[in-house]
Amino acid sequence: MDKEYILIVDDDADIRNLLGIYLENEGFPYLKCDNALAALDLIGKTKISLILLDVMMPKMDGISACMKFREKTTAPIIFISAKSEDSDIVNGLMSGGDDYVTKPFSPVQLITRIKAQLRRVRQYSGDAQKTVQTLEFEDLTLDTETHQVWVNGVLCELTFKEYEILELLLRNKGNVLSVKQIYEGAWHEEFYASDNTVMMHIANLRKKLAMGDKERNYIKTVWGRGYKI
Repeated sequence: MDKEYILIVDDDADIRNLLGIYLENEGFPYLKCDNALAALDLIGKTKISLILLDVMMPKMDGISACMKFREKTTAPIIFISAKSEDSDIVNGLMSGGDDYVTKPFSPVQLITRIKAQLRRVRQYSGDAQKTVQTLEFEDLTLDTETHQVWVNGVLCELTFKEYEILELLLRNKGNVLSVKQIYEGAWHEEFYASDNTVMMHIANLRKKLAMGDKERNYIKTVWGRGYKI
């Protein structure tokens, strides 16, 4: 099997080297790029398992880069940025990112998030026995074997985390799931009350599932309780 690499994309050499040390200590093969254009070229030539992406970079910023990366890969993308406003995090997740870590960051937390993302990818693409099943709601169809989603027969491209949230909601169709239940069911880690990650991912998921139709909304907000399909 060809080796898969974690790709570090950051214009700060110190950050690239620091991340490289963390990854090397955990036994993760990695590659480094100092700009998004070089990374975009690399993604087309090398197997990438996950991308660590800075936001503020010359030539092409991280948000624009993420959207370009999504045209070539479904590998998880974790933003690592000094920009920590809610709007910055929303922009990162809405552009196709799977997670967002702010600088300065905890090495332990970052490695934990990397491992969580890679674990989910392996479960999707591995050889574990699964019952072939299709989950449906109105004109929405989700295939749990191929992990593909169609809206009225048109393939809808989702990130791994968006797919996992949607599958969780469909498997609990008709039931209201709290933010805590969704977070712990999709991220498989303890929920923190101040975390607005679920809200951001659901906003992005709604936008993608709408397929340009503002009237189409599968995920309902139940105020004070959570979300349901």
